[in-house]
Amino acid sequence: MSWAARLRETGEDPDPRFSFANERTFLAWIRTALALMAGGIGLEAFAPELAVPGLRQVLAALLVLTGIGTSATAFRRWLRSEQAMREHRSLPAPTVAPWLSYGVAVVALAVFVLVVVANL
Repeated sequence: MSWAARLRETGEDPDPRFSFANERTFLAWIRTALALMAGGIGLEAFAPELAVPGLRQVLAALLVLTGIGTSATAFRRWLRSEQAMREHRSLPAPTVAPWLSYGVAVVALAVFVLVVVANL
């Protein structure tokens, strides 16, 4: 049996507006993942060498890996939310959000510091 059939057997159909909102949230996570991957590729392709050799590649790889992780967890988040709505439970907490926000902040701070140091 497919995942969609198993989902439909759970609980009852939620208001379509809530399902569409859940889908829009899923698509926002996918856009975020694509932006992270594009940022990593752009950093590697267009940024000058940073103060520490090889660090640009590490930061670019971290951005791409974060995008991959975000994309990989987006569907699971959508499915858990849809199941919760069908069963009249509270929506699950966004477990990826804190890791994503702190991770991007750390990478951005590292790039900022390295660019400033390289231009001194």
